[in-house]
Amino acid sequence: HTQSEQDDICVYNEEDKPEYASPVATFYGLRQQAEKDSASTDPYLCLSDFIAPKDSGVRDYLGLFAVACFGVEELSKAYEKECDDYSSIMVKALGDRLAEAFAEELHERVRKEFWGYCINEELDVSDLRKIRYEGIRPAPGYPSQPDHTEKLTMWRLANIEEKTGIRLTESLAMSPAAAVSGLYFSSPKSKYFAVGKIYKDQVEDYARRKNMPVAEVEKWLGPILSYDTE
Repeated sequence: HTQSEQDDICVYNEEDKPEYASPVATFYGLRQQAEKDSASTDPYLCLSDFIAPKDSGVRDYLGLFAVACFGVEELSKAYEKECDDYSSIMVKALGDRLAEAFAEELHERVRKEFWGYCINEELDVSDLRKIRYEGIRPAPGYPSQPDHTEKLTMWRLANIEEKTGIRLTESLAMSPAAAVSGLYFSSPKSKYFAVGKIYKDQVEDYARRKNMPVAEVEKWLGPILSYDTE
């Protein structure tokens, strides 16, 4: 079970009481920081906002998943050897689509069956495309949490490589490439958002919480830094 502590999400063993136990893992969050329009009343969001705070006493949950389509690379290379570039490209495209479809299917089963918080959900394909369901499945390295290093916590916590064969490369891309992973949030208030540009004060605070050198955090978060690191 999980509880949030400011911008972070602490994961505990099922039998542990958060007030007495240390978390078995922590997912670190980044908060929107770039100033919004003066007329805007939108909050500055962080993924931890979608998990019950530690002092609320509410027992909340976070899920994680990783799915992949295996054999794509080998089949694609086989077509390349036969000088069939069209089939080679199509195999890769189909592999990506199958992995995305598997992620969509699994998320629906989480909502309707495994967690069962939307057992009566009846959505067609266009509703799914428009994300008309309750809950989100953001992935590290994407706009709601642009830090790819958060995948390391996912892989360690769920033994993903051992259980699925999906591994992380040095650059923290997934292998096989036709793969999708992410976190499940079930809060009715949860929604996708982009962290956007962040400032040095948040980067330094994030580095301290993650126990990483500031320069390393800056390397991973380069595209969203609002300042020059030179």
